[in-house]
Amino acid sequence: MLYEVLKALHIVSVIAWMAGLLYLPRLFVYHADAEKGSTQSETFKVMERRLLRGIMNPAMILTWVFGLALAWQGDWWHAPWWQAKFALVCGLTAVHHLYGRWRKEFAADQNVRPANHYRWWNEVPTLLMIGIVFLVVLKPF
Repeated sequence: MLYEVLKALHIVSVIAWMAGLLYLPRLFVYHADAEKGSTQSETFKVMERRLLRGIMNPAMILTWVFGLALAWQGDWWHAPWWQAKFALVCGLTAVHHLYGRWRKEFAADQNVRPANHYRWWNEVPTLLMIGIVFLVVLKPF
């Protein structure tokens, strides 16, 4: 029963984290086109901060906690599919922290990147997620 509860909690936290990882760069796209100091820019700053601190950070932490607990319960440490998944989740975590750094740049009105830069980065979590899901479901090696 513990395993099933951990899995459910892990899935819920992953969904919340992925929602943020997919939405935050879309906010950056619109924020990059907003005039610095404008009401619109200030609104984006609030939205980005609340999304990152209120949803994404806790969801990422819970994803890691429940995911590692599942790995412990399943004794997967040496399974090649799990090691590959772990590497991709580390990649998602790196993207998360990169988004956090960009949010700080927007908050300080120091963004110099165009909207297209963030459009491209919006796809990175999706690609990592696809790899993770296929590894978990298929366990190909």
